[in-house]
Amino acid sequence: MLVQEVMRFPVITVGPGVTLEEAYRLLLEKGIRHLPVMEEGRLVGIITDRDIRLATSHLNPKGPCPGCAQVGEVMTREVVTAHPLDPVEEAARVMRERKIGCLPVLEDGALVGIVTGIDLLDALLKLTGVTEPSGRLEVRLPDRVGELFRLTGFLAKRGVNIHSLLSYPEEEAFVRAVVRVNTLETHLLAEGLRQEGFDVIWPPKKPW
Repeated sequence: MLVQEVMRFPVITVGPGVTLEEAYRLLLEKGIRHLPVMEEGRLVGIITDRDIRLATSHLNPKGPCPGCAQVGEVMTREVVTAHPLDPVEEAARVMRERKIGCLPVLEDGALVGIVTGIDLLDALLKLTGVTEPSGRLEVRLPDRVGELFRLTGFLAKRGVNIHSLLSYPEEEAFVRAVVRVNTLETHLLAEGLRQEGFDVIWPPKKPW
């Protein structure tokens, strides 16, 4: 999944000469938290609801908004951006490492979208298949060639369709596979997997 599939557009923006009061009113009206700042068609900064609250608060080291009534005096100028063709996991990594809540999306220097933490959560829901009726299996596999094929082959032989499949490495040479399938009878599948030697984490064994 790419950024262009989850980003929001068109983007609501402001100019650097807009007052903080006007910018904050726009944030409230649109139900958003981030405003890219544009000047002559270029992205020159970004301002958030938190920036405005701090600038107008007595917690501001300079006092409540002394001479900073305009967006241009409060905005962050070094803006971290994304490209529409970036993978969503790369966007998530950048946002996590930089501890930021959004990424304006630029293509050939033009602002074409914006992606936020909520958008990435929506992407995660789609990637994991939880937005569709499905059952969930979680299996610990040895980290070696053919194990994932063996798991999917088991499901195929039983006519089970896979809606989504995610895997991630565990320590000690294992991989955890999380599979969404087109049946809610996952306990029966889990027992069949265990009989074939698979280490099934979910669903757990039913108590006798």
